Amino acid sequence: MQLSRRTLLTMLPASALLAVAAPLRARAAGPPIATSAGGAAEPGADHAALLANTVAIFAGTAESNARPEVAAKLAAITSTARTRLAALDGAGPGELFKGVALGTSDANLNTSYQYLYEIALATRTPGPAASDLRDDVSVQRRVIDGLVLLHDTYYGDQSKGYYGNWFNWEIGISASVSRTLVLLKDELALYKPDLTAAYVSSMDAYLRNGKDGDVDLDSRFHTGANLADITTNRILQGAVTGDDARVVKAVADQLTVYATVDPYHPRHGVTDGFYADGSFIQHDSVAYTGSYGKVLLTRAVQTIKILEGTDYISTGTDGSTDNGGGTGTGTGDLVAVVRGWVADGFAPLVFEGWMMEIVKGRGVSRTATGYTDVAVVVEAVVDLSGHSTGADATALQAYVKFVRQTSKAALDPAVFVSPVSVARYADILADASVPAADLGDAESHTAFNAMDKTVHRRPGYAFALARSSDRISKYEYMSGENLMPWFQGDGAHYLYLAGQDQTRSFGIDYYTTVSPYRLAGVTAPVETRRTIPELYGTAWYDNPERGFTSSSESQNTYVYFPRGTNSLSGGARLGAYGAVGLVLGDDVAYAAKQAGELPDDFVVHRNASATKSWFMLDDEIVVLAAGVGDAAGRAVTTTLDSRIAAASDAVTVTGRLRDGATWPGGGDGSAGGGGGTAPGPVAWLRYADAGQGSAVGYVFLDGGGDSRPTVALDTVTRSRRVVRTSNPDTPVTKRVFSLSVDQPAGARPLSMAHALVPNATERQLKAYGAGRGHGGGAGRGPLSVVANTTRVQAVEHRGLSLLAANTFTPGTHRAGRLSIDGAASVLLRTSHDGTVSVAVCDPTMARNTVSVTVRGRRLRAVSSDDGVRVLVVPGGTRIDVDTHQAHGRSLTVRLR
Repeated sequence: MQLSRRTLLTMLPASALLAVAAPLRARAAGPPIATSAGGAAEPGADHAALLANTVAIFAGTAESNARPEVAAKLAAITSTARTRLAALDGAGPGELFKGVALGTSDANLNTSYQYLYEIALATRTPGPAASDLRDDVSVQRRVIDGLVLLHDTYYGDQSKGYYGNWFNWEIGISASVSRTLVLLKDELALYKPDLTAAYVSSMDAYLRNGKDGDVDLDSRFHTGANLADITTNRILQGAVTGDDARVVKAVADQLTVYATVDPYHPRHGVTDGFYADGSFIQHDSVAYTGSYGKVLLTRAVQTIKILEGTDYISTGTDGSTDNGGGTGTGTGDLVAVVRGWVADGFAPLVFEGWMMEIVKGRGVSRTATGYTDVAVVVEAVVDLSGHSTGADATALQAYVKFVRQTSKAALDPAVFVSPVSVARYADILADASVPAADLGDAESHTAFNAMDKTVHRRPGYAFALARSSDRISKYEYMSGENLMPWFQGDGAHYLYLAGQDQTRSFGIDYYTTVSPYRLAGVTAPVETRRTIPELYGTAWYDNPERGFTSSSESQNTYVYFPRGTNSLSGGARLGAYGAVGLVLGDDVAYAAKQAGELPDDFVVHRNASATKSWFMLDDEIVVLAAGVGDAAGRAVTTTLDSRIAAASDAVTVTGRLRDGATWPGGGDGSAGGGGGTAPGPVAWLRYADAGQGSAVGYVFLDGGGDSRPTVALDTVTRSRRVVRTSNPDTPVTKRVFSLSVDQPAGARPLSMAHALVPNATERQLKAYGAGRGHGGGAGRGPLSVVANTTRVQAVEHRGLSLLAANTFTPGTHRAGRLSIDGAASVLLRTSHDGTVSVAVCDPTMARNTVSVTVRGRRLRAVSSDDGVRVLVVPGGTRIDVDTHQAHGRSLTVRLR
């Protein structure tokens, strides 16, 4: 089922979204609204609506809270509040809550404000099932007293504050305080009438990365999800104080977040946000849909709900432009944009209710699961459906049902933020007229080239690939999270199999038990690296004299999320098929150190070398690698795959050598069986986990040299704390399977070629070697390697009539019937009626034109994307593709 506005490319352009910003800012800069006799601004109807909407979001309404499905959520709110009150009662010296010491920890100060908010929330939760905490003035005044104590002792003196993480001071604390001020507005006016103004003044003072106590759209801190958080806080502050100028400017500032990022004309120099291909970036270069992206999604939907019924922007709900008196943008337009985020940005990354690892940044090291991540997305979709109509609403509701139906973990709606969302979720599930349906096709290929990520989906599996470049970070480390991230952007892949509980295959336990040097798909030098805390004794490299502080740009560039030095990373998409190329590069820190630009004690690492391609088909993902080695002469390991299983699972490895012999040891995975290095060239191997009923096959193809893989199957026990300092010291034991090609120190560069076959049976794998079925090993059958060098890599699948090629260097490259000029990614497929479809992509994002010649009989264009020109040339047909500022997008043409 498709949304009526399916892609971001057809969404409102930035100019339409931002057209409202100018009149809003003009309104904000105009004369103040009427004031009361006491001099304070009187909230009008808009402010009253904002306040009521906000309380409804977090506390629910009498109608929603009367629903039996909401009882568990209300009980959780009450239970949390009682726990916080008990901690309030048991506090010792230097604490507001027991065990949360104050004075030096900004995280504990943030937590203390959060606890006060959670108590206040329980006093404003309506409904027949609400606890006796509701409207309890004595409890509300205890919260207010807590606010006074924190402000007077730990927060109000700005000369003592702002230690630790900037986020806590500019966003985290302000979020809890602003919501608490809304919840307790009336009691604050009676009990401590000056406290609200004092807090708003202090919150302004802590916006130190802003301008004059307000948002600065030119600040690198005020972008994307962070900007949405800050502006939402300021909307609430304006509503509770009657400051109309604050509200309207905050709304105008937040509208900039909704505009699709144009990387060639960034507004205010900002590259954070959603891109035309569905990519989401935060921190300037981190692929972050699964962490900051879902934060932005939540905040955007909450803003739509907060603004409902007000005149700050118009209130159309059908996605059409309802100018509401000339503003040019309505909440309906915002809903349409956010629906596009869900369809193009989030849905491809959610597999059977699991958020993929490739877009979670440092969040991969947290103990929360991918199922928990998706619960946040589901709540946003539930709410969006309530602000949509017709086919759009039905598509969103169908997606909610689809996630529920396919997820291997039951979603507990009690984790939703809003009781109203819980009730609406129950309504959707109970509506028999709404079918369960994904937002995309079961067979799809999504090229998130703007963030160097790729997702390939088939009914039985999903394949996710993480790349990096001089545009996109290799990984994200920060605050003691994701301690060993070094190769997560160097072609690491995640093969999700249908019907599996993904917590048993990926998530925190995958990173805990799989060696960081042996992530699936990674080529790494054999060496031991130390974590940032081990290297420097702190969670960052501390050297203020050289520009390295906890949140400095140098820290970001070289420590937290370094980019690569390679420019080639990307690939073409043709329908549901895709090709991706990557040239491994060092990170920018290594290059800067060689240039003498970093301090002597700053530790850097050199990468191994490899040129790689992934060709993503139906039954297999073909992986080619050439020039695999190390210029420094170190030993190198290329891990073709790594998988984990429960310690008690019966895991087997079987296979056959090319000479017909069976894989040594019988493949039972025990000591002396199923493991070791192949004694000769291998035709295929099969990994099977009987505990999960899962299997993956590996077919070794001609064009890969005589590399002989090594199988390891070990029982590994490690603490989850090895990947994140704040994780509980919980030991995890897993069977860890690793399939690798190991090169000794000083070895010559290798070439490798293999196919990953998800859900493979032995019969299917044997068919590759015999030239039967969909594929052919050893150069036989429909699947063959056409070329595998550091200049060109290509495969042909005759069963699909598909030829796919990646080229990596200047000059003319030949691959089958294709002749390609310079670096490019190309897919060619011939249909049954003789029509030839060609997709072309510039994986460097730096070329103006890519030329491809299809040799053979002359062809004419039937249809083509803008920027594609077809010419008849001697010996064939030339396709000239305008890739100038295409940002990795594939352009296609149909020929006959």
